[in-house]
Amino acid sequence: MQPKLKIKKGDEVIVVTGKDKGKKGQVLEVLPTKSRVKVQGINLVKRHRRPTQTSPGGIDSFEASMHISNVALVDPVSGKATRVGYSVEDGNKVRVAKASGKVIS
Repeated sequence: MQPKLKIKKGDEVIVVTGKDKGKKGQVLEVLPTKSRVKVQGINLVKRHRRPTQTSPGGIDSFEASMHISNVALVDPVSGKATRVGYSVEDGNKVRVAKASGKVIS
């Protein structure tokens, strides 16, 4: 069974620990079975690629996934890290920032 994650694709997150601590970025991909996320411009790794008939090869840089516990959602009001809760508004379940109480789109 896949765990329920409170961070979705397209969310603005901040890194709370690790080599990129304090950096903000947008979630590119969520991997719920592994509890990992890929964030734009964060956790960049380099791979040396051998040339093939279709590509010239060289050093490629791309975002590697990181554990979801290392990122936190950015509060829409203060711009700082916040936890996520849920509430029901107009019959719809919505995500709410715990710090400010504002709805997260």
